Amino acid sequence: MDKAEILKRAKEYIAAEKDQRFSKEVEDLIAKEDYTELEDRFYQTLEFGTGGLRGIMGGGTNRMNTLEINMATQGLANYVIKAFPKEAAAGTLSAVIAYDSRLNSDVFAEATALIFAANGIKAYLFSGLRPTPELSFAIRELGAQTGVVVTASHNPRMYNGYKAYWNDGAQVIEPHDKGIIDEVNKVTTVKTMTRVEAIATEKLVLIDKEIDEKFWAMCKEQLFRPALIKEKAKDVKIVYTPLHGTGAMHVEKVLGDLGLNIITVPEQREPDGNFPTVEKPNPEEKPALTLAVELAKKEKADGVMATDPDSDRFGTAFPDKDGNFVLLSGNQMGALLIDYILLSRKELGKMPKNPAIIRSIVTSPFGDYICKKYGVTMMDCLTGFKWIAAAEANFEKDDSYQYVFGLEESYGYKIEREVMDKDGVSAAAMCAEMILYWRSQGKSLLEHLDDMYKEYGYFEDRSISQNFPGSSGVETMKNMMASLRNNPPASLGGEKVVRVRDLMNDPDLPKSNVLQFYLESGTIVSARPSGTEPKIKFYINSMVPAGDGSDKWYMDAKVQAAKLCDGISADIKTIIDAASK
Repeated sequence: MDKAEILKRAKEYIAAEKDQRFSKEVEDLIAKEDYTELEDRFYQTLEFGTGGLRGIMGGGTNRMNTLEINMATQGLANYVIKAFPKEAAAGTLSAVIAYDSRLNSDVFAEATALIFAANGIKAYLFSGLRPTPELSFAIRELGAQTGVVVTASHNPRMYNGYKAYWNDGAQVIEPHDKGIIDEVNKVTTVKTMTRVEAIATEKLVLIDKEIDEKFWAMCKEQLFRPALIKEKAKDVKIVYTPLHGTGAMHVEKVLGDLGLNIITVPEQREPDGNFPTVEKPNPEEKPALTLAVELAKKEKADGVMATDPDSDRFGTAFPDKDGNFVLLSGNQMGALLIDYILLSRKELGKMPKNPAIIRSIVTSPFGDYICKKYGVTMMDCLTGFKWIAAAEANFEKDDSYQYVFGLEESYGYKIEREVMDKDGVSAAAMCAEMILYWRSQGKSLLEHLDDMYKEYGYFEDRSISQNFPGSSGVETMKNMMASLRNNPPASLGGEKVVRVRDLMNDPDLPKSNVLQFYLESGTIVSARPSGTEPKIKFYINSMVPAGDGSDKWYMDAKVQAAKLCDGISADIKTIIDAASK
């Protein structure tokens, strides 16, 4: 992009942006003649990806700011009015808005609510920060046509985002996402009104405890063994961290009501968009749980639980026999939850007809083997919980299957049907009950996980991410995926590639720029550019088929899996290095 085009876009942005905090950033960059930074801010406009709208906060069309929020909301409002003409004519359209602890989240959320209100759409705005799963719950509870949560989930502190939801409580998917973008691109004028006017005309309604209490009750209703919890809850001590996000209010309430001994990490309890104690508020990453693990060791706790800033992701760590805390991967916790939910439904006579579990395509096939044991169908879908929700919605439409559970490797679990997104609060409650159950059977969760590996085979998972910032990075990722698609590797980690699955041409799923390489052992390697960040991610889901179940087999399987993953990782790094030159 030449300097003239950059300056043209920058000046158009300055003229349109009403929030001087952001427009001044661009003015200063123009004054400094920093065209490298200006190009990064203006070479593209943020679009809806797997998580909606997400980006680094700042001035520019390729940044999260008030103008981008306003344009997105006006476009969403226009689309909703067209999609629900009867409700629009009757004046009964409504939207729910929630936000997390990130910087500017409250400002962006109120701007969103006031634009909905000015467009004749009643805006239900939470009075304070709330989790993403509660937003999904509230849309269904209030019968709203749409909803928005302002969050960047687990991303670093400089990010924020905007997730749009439909009337089923799920994130928007095709054709709505593209329809909304079309409307956003047509926007020339944004309607808004003052907060005072919106409240006076009852177009802005603040909500809180009336939804909170129903949400808490729903989370507790998912549990299988209330008598066991009542009897044994005080025997278990859990250290919990909300990582400066929305989780403390809800996790403390739900687990506290169950009688569990919950100790929240004091340094991370209060909401803070600067996330002062962590580089990334991501329960997937070991450094984020450092304070929680230290406190758990001091307290001799039975486990660590963590939620990310909007409380949709759920991470854990548990002590081994030597007292060292082991962080479980999303795939490991997912397999444990599948096993416990199916075991409980079978034991208690609560297994529905034609039960099904849904996982993303990059989630470990570990759960597939557990499902086979219980006669439960496992289905896969594209990455992103909106696709799990869409698959569940299809079950409801044709009554083909009964939804039992949904999961993805990135620490996302959906136990309930009342929420159409991943939910870290209900996952925490179910995990607590699962701890109690296996303790009543004389085992820890880690010991039971070992038993599962011996029964089903050993599974080890790794991921490799590579960032490619800027416009040149986008081109690099495109070229890498084209090379892998046109000239797929014959082997990875010394194992022959026996099948290539291209999600751009898969008959069973919507088109997606994802490639999967199936190896001889059953190991799957996936390549997927992010829909929300300038990076490409490779997923390794290795498998060593079940043997005789002995301790020797188990130890050998671990060594074999580690060696295979090391080899595959080395080959992937070679692919990345070649593409980066």
